[in-house]
Amino acid sequence: MGKQPFTGILNIAKPAGMTSHDVVDRVRQMSGQRRVGHAGTLDPAATGVLVVCLGQATRVAEYLMASDKVYQAQIRLGVSTDTHDAEGQVTATAEVDVGKEEVRGTLASFVGSIQQVPPMYSALKRGGIPLYKLARRGITVEREPRPVEIHNIELLDWNPPLLTIRVKCSPGTYIRALARDLGQKLGCGAHLHSLTRLASGHFTLEEAVSLDELAEAFAQENYQEFIHPLDEALLDFEPMIVDAQTEKCIRHGQQIQSPAACERGELRRAYSEKGELIAILRHDPQTGLWQPKKVFKAGD
Repeated sequence: MGKQPFTGILNIAKPAGMTSHDVVDRVRQMSGQRRVGHAGTLDPAATGVLVVCLGQATRVAEYLMASDKVYQAQIRLGVSTDTHDAEGQVTATAEVDVGKEEVRGTLASFVGSIQQVPPMYSALKRGGIPLYKLARRGITVEREPRPVEIHNIELLDWNPPLLTIRVKCSPGTYIRALARDLGQKLGCGAHLHSLTRLASGHFTLEEAVSLDELAEAFAQENYQEFIHPLDEALLDFEPMIVDAQTEKCIRHGQQIQSPAACERGELRRAYSEKGELIAILRHDPQTGLWQPKKVFKAGD
């Protein structure tokens, strides 16, 4: 397409039936850029917010992935599957003899810091091989429980055997595993019937762009309205503005002084006097200085 490379973040409304990598490939084709990646996988059947990074923004994907997530999920009680979602093979069925208040109370038991066993059908790796590939070969391996944080769960609808919930959680939380564990606690089994990611950090579904809208914008060359600056991935870090000499030091990887300790963690985002994002800085407690962690190319 002959477009000049650029940096930025796209908040895309992923449709059902596409993998996250499919979406990345579509963005590559639309934009004419090769340096494209997503910040947090969504299963093919899931819909909702998929944050995609272009150019230097791929270097801040880790901070986007570390953000809290919000999901709306529909769970089917009474049917268990091998993948813990509607795409899998049914492994067990049971009568659903539970009431709304029992469901609400059981959901509340998951709120807080919990230990969650990841599904076999996941992208986690064992010996360099994704678990889902082992699962497809009929191989099951032990998975260690991992700590996750469920900030809140709201029961939106109860229409047995289906229930709809809204979940705010830490990164790394599997809603499929939450559905599995809910079914086990209720004694009837369950699986995830449908899933929509409503938010990933600061990016929400209400503000997301569809692939069709994005394709039209690239074709008309007015796509810039959908491009978010890469520092939107860094809003949890305090900003600091530096003078020209300090900027030069940062670009050479040298530690710099700061007038005060950071109040919100050990990272800061540094800007030039012109308002251009220069780098992410990490506080060095031994020297009391700030060390450049990631330096961004000028003018991008």
